[in-house]
Amino acid sequence: MTNPVPGTLAWFEIATSDPGSAERFYGSLFGWTFHADNPTASGGMDYRNIKAAGADRPMGGVLGTGGQAPGHAVFYILVADVDATCAAAGRLGGTVVSKHLDAGPGAPAFAYLRDPGGSMFGVFTPPAV
Repeated sequence: MTNPVPGTLAWFEIATSDPGSAERFYGSLFGWTFHADNPTASGGMDYRNIKAAGADRPMGGVLGTGGQAPGHAVFYILVADVDATCAAAGRLGGTVVSKHLDAGPGAPAFAYLRDPGGSMFGVFTPPAV
């Protein structure tokens, strides 16, 4: 399997106040399995990686919000430089919702942005291995 290249859709996230229910729903519907992420890599959050049957690596995650954020789903694009991508998005009429360049050891740099039409999406750069 090849690694995703910058500019490709490379991750998705489902945020919910009831991650157990999301696991049961998506697991039954698509055969996905869920595995708790390393608490250090997820910044101590309730984060569960999602794998499709037969996949060799996770393709997304479920974030337990603890009721602190509304439920949502967002897709992430792999980029070479999160900070530069945020700057370019601003020049093109987008906005940065939040930017996390140093989320902790083993965590990716990521940002949430809105396109000029208001749709939210994410960008990320994997952590150095």
